[in-house]
Amino acid sequence: MINENNYKQELTGLCVVEVSGESCANCLTLMPILKELCESRTDARLVHVEADFTTIKLMEAWEVEKVPTILLMDDGEIFARCSGFQPEEILEIWLDAKIEERKAMKNGK
Repeated sequence: MINENNYKQELTGLCVVEVSGESCANCLTLMPILKELCESRTDARLVHVEADFTTIKLMEAWEVEKVPTILLMDDGEIFARCSGFQPEEILEIWLDAKIEERKAMKNGK
């Protein structure tokens, strides 16, 4: 479980960070969709972070104001974010575009 003490070690490489709340219906609906999308990728891994009393400082630092929020991170640096429930098709297009943009930027293109 990600917390304020171990998040730097857990967020290495390209990560799709799903921030959710345990009583959030949209979060529960989004979780399996996001899991399936990330399992089909080889370039980014899914990391779940529960927004609760143990992660308050992370939520503030990451400027997460509502759940669900999806953060795209590269070695812990946020390079894209999406808040609220998104349909699978839109989410897949967004993930593809943002991750490809990041790769192109890192490769100097």
